[in-house]
Amino acid sequence: MFDNNGSFLLAMFEFFIFFAWFMCLWWIFGDLFRSKDVGGVAKTLWSVFIIFLPFLGVLVYLIARGGGMTDRTIEAQAEMQKRQEAYIRSVATPSAGTSSTADEIASAKSLLDSGAINEDEFQQLKSKALTGAQQPDDRRMPLPRGAGRTVESS
Repeated sequence: MFDNNGSFLLAMFEFFIFFAWFMCLWWIFGDLFRSKDVGGVAKTLWSVFIIFLPFLGVLVYLIARGGGMTDRTIEAQAEMQKRQEAYIRSVATPSAGTSSTADEIASAKSLLDSGAINEDEFQQLKSKALTGAQQPDDRRMPLPRGAGRTVESS
């Protein structure tokens, strides 16, 4: 397959250029479809131009819109980070920080009216909402007797 070292090095270089070309296309199409300042028709025209005249299309795209590629990428990453932080906040807090005491009592009352909880459970939820005290996590299993202790044998 390879006659000498020169043909192997040439094949490696060709593979590198082929891989770099597809990476460039990937970044350009990602930037093109991420961009909010370009409409659908313009995105279609850019795509057709890049597909049918790839070398010229990529070169023209990089000259025309290459300066803003970094700015659009940073903007997209900042938006993604903001959404992720909002999601984490909504999951980390038990009531997402938006419900008031009255909302919690109203929710407990609707559960009582629907028959999902009894009067004692309603009173517990109501007192918890009014005091704002956090209950210990009941999902943890207690350790069995003697767990964690070492037994010395004699």
